[in-house]
Amino acid sequence: MGHGAGSALLLLLLAFCEGRVVRVPKSPLIRVEGTETVIPCSVTDYDGPSEQNFDWEFSQGTDFVRIVSTWDSSFTSQQYQKRVGSGEIALRRSSNNAVELLIRNIQSVDQGEYKCITPSTDATVQGNYDATVQVKVITDGLTVRGPKARSLTPRRLSEGDSFELRCSASTTSSEHTHLQVTWELKSGPAWQEILSLTHEGKFQPSPEYKERYLSGDVRLDTVASDTYRLSVSQALPMDGGTYRCLVSEWVQDADGSWQKIQEKSVEVISVVVQQTALDVLIAASNMSVTERDSLDLTCNITTDRSGICQAEVTWFFSESPDDTLSEAQVLLSVDPDSLVSNSPFISLSHMDRNSYHLLVHDVGMEYSGYYFCQAALWVPQHNGSWHKVVKKTSSPVRVVVTGLELDYQVFLNASKTPKFSDDPTELECRITNVRNTKANIRFTVSWYYRMHLRSDDGVADELLATMDADWTLLVGNRSRQRTQNGEIIFSKQAVDTFSLRIQWTSEADRGDYYCVVSAWSRHPNSSWVKNKDVISAPAIIFWAAQDYTLTVEAVKLKPFFVAGHTFEMTCKVSSQNIKTPRYSVLITAEKPLGDQSNPNGTTRIISLNQDSVVRLEDWTDQARVDGVVLEKVQENEFRYRMYQTQVSDAGLYRCVVTAWSPGGGGMWREAVNGLSNPIQIDFQTSGPVFNVSVHSDNPTVYQGELADLLCVVTIEGVALDPDDMAFDVSWFAVRSFVLDRPPVLLASLDWKGIVTQARRNWSSDVSLERISPMEFRLRVHGCEDQDFGNHYCSVTPWVRSATGAWQREPEIRSRTIFLSVKMDVLNALKYPLLIGIGLAAIIGLLSCLIGYCSSRWCCKKEVQETRRERRRLMSMEMD
Repeated sequence: MGHGAGSALLLLLLAFCEGRVVRVPKSPLIRVEGTETVIPCSVTDYDGPSEQNFDWEFSQGTDFVRIVSTWDSSFTSQQYQKRVGSGEIALRRSSNNAVELLIRNIQSVDQGEYKCITPSTDATVQGNYDATVQVKVITDGLTVRGPKARSLTPRRLSEGDSFELRCSASTTSSEHTHLQVTWELKSGPAWQEILSLTHEGKFQPSPEYKERYLSGDVRLDTVASDTYRLSVSQALPMDGGTYRCLVSEWVQDADGSWQKIQEKSVEVISVVVQQTALDVLIAASNMSVTERDSLDLTCNITTDRSGICQAEVTWFFSESPDDTLSEAQVLLSVDPDSLVSNSPFISLSHMDRNSYHLLVHDVGMEYSGYYFCQAALWVPQHNGSWHKVVKKTSSPVRVVVTGLELDYQVFLNASKTPKFSDDPTELECRITNVRNTKANIRFTVSWYYRMHLRSDDGVADELLATMDADWTLLVGNRSRQRTQNGEIIFSKQAVDTFSLRIQWTSEADRGDYYCVVSAWSRHPNSSWVKNKDVISAPAIIFWAAQDYTLTVEAVKLKPFFVAGHTFEMTCKVSSQNIKTPRYSVLITAEKPLGDQSNPNGTTRIISLNQDSVVRLEDWTDQARVDGVVLEKVQENEFRYRMYQTQVSDAGLYRCVVTAWSPGGGGMWREAVNGLSNPIQIDFQTSGPVFNVSVHSDNPTVYQGELADLLCVVTIEGVALDPDDMAFDVSWFAVRSFVLDRPPVLLASLDWKGIVTQARRNWSSDVSLERISPMEFRLRVHGCEDQDFGNHYCSVTPWVRSATGAWQREPEIRSRTIFLSVKMDVLNALKYPLLIGIGLAAIIGLLSCLIGYCSSRWCCKKEVQETRRERRRLMSMEMD
């Protein structure tokens, strides 16, 4: 195997082995004679300290000569000692594992191979410890020239002018190199980049000039093969300064990257950009104009610009001299093409080149304020468009418009006044005798209320509602809710008439009302300004409030009648000081104190409301649901009938009447109540007297047993046939010892023999039966703890009269009897004891059986006793 094949194999093996790697750029490196050259070298995948040392050697095809080392100062050969000592050749460490060989003024003799060597710090020798790069030095062929006839005098330009700058650049390099041209400006301590044509043929503007480059104001193009032109179509103040052309030469290295090998520049010219002077003045001082006259103002423009330019003029109006133009109102403007914005009352004319005339016709009060004139100069650009170079605003001129006195009167009229509460109130506020008015005048109204007092005490006025200049209604706190409900209505009936209507006037609305009419004028900025307020004379809303009176008279139509007949009475009502009253009637009965059905004494029987709707109140007699009637005979007369009267109906009967008057929103308002004289129903009879008692043979029972309770009715006085008597019987229980709980219904049996039982939440049951004509038995089956308590029965007798009609007698109630329920301890414990003894016997037998089986089969085995040796120290062993 040859030497070349062995080297290739060795390199291949090293490539696949882990170890030290030394890297330098790919060969060749092309550099220009006389320029600064930097050759980097780095090492990776090494052992030892992090900071590595490097040796550099040079060869022109023969042996390598030592140049410089990072760790051995005596490493440099004699022929390089002078250049290394002067710093022309030096090593520059960029990191712990990388250095750069710096040759500041490379010469043709420096062309050759450069080897970077790293001394070994590894435990084992692996990888490569040096790398070689070829450096080629070429002669300088780059030429950069400015304009031939360059003047040291700066070039003066006006803002907005165009200018061009040129420079030439070429190269005679033997290698394939590219040029990059960059135009730079120096207006301060440093050069600022404007626009570049890169070595890759791309245009690259700086961030400050990117927008101007995209718009075409700044361009870079080639005129010939070696001439580069910078064009600025619109000079700005920032364009002043010294311009230079910076050219760099680039070559593509072996790894494909581009490397700048040299750079040259030439200053082209100095440019001074003069700003355009502009003066704007209104040819008038503060002035006064009478309303309806014309306002004439002239704006004069002065500038030092002599070239082609056009002026843009705008007139502004403001109410304050301190307002900015963004807050001011634009009146009129003329653009660079001399087009004037349209306005029906304001005209703008161009009198000569530098004068612009503003004329306002028929001046109103709203034109009082400050006027500004703003002018801007525009110059043409290369693409035909216009560019604004300067703008300035004049000092404000104050104009005071002396107005004609606006005169008008306000008259307040009460077209509707209330005579009673809840009557409507309507007020009309009218504008009269208007003089010196104008088309842009608008009237609005505000309504106020003042409490009417006879004394001299001052009362604050309350705002009911007010209108803005755009006729938006703002409602005050006093009337807000009623306005939302539609009870108070504010309206504008005509151009000169406003109205206030209260649908239902209350006593709290009595007082003084007045209106305030405001006149508004329109300003040029479309806002409205109040000019004048005129107050009307007050309108007094008052009526004498008298107390309501109501009289009710009850009349008994049939003076004598007996039980079973119809009771009839009428109630006549009269009232005063109530507007269109309506009446509601309630019939009440005051029963005797012995009537157990109504302990309170007064029963509400039937009612008729103001809309003639009848309702049964406390009338609960299901057998006589239609037994009472209340009807309206006349507007103020009502009749009450009660059919088939019973003895239990005895008592005092009255009419309770309520007078109602129409209220707000169609509702009725209660005015006053009245009570009639009593009408008595009394049945003079010597009929039987019933008594009731309860009895039990065994009031103490055990749980689960039967309890019997008897309710016995007795009669005194006249003896009656059992067929002429019937009873409603109800049993109640009070679940306490001292009767401190409400009674609970157990069961009931009506006089027709129908039994009703109450719902129960436990297992015991009750039954109620009649065992004789006047004895009733209650049975509690399977008594439980919950069945204890005081028990009583309530009886309502029914007696058949001679006419064959059944009459209900007053309800009677027995005294209480206490039912006690005890627990049978023996019966309660019998079954648990038997079950416990049985379970104990079974568990004992099962335990014996398990023990026997275990000892018989499971635990049987031979046990060999270990022989104990006889020793003398037996006692100690036992211890």
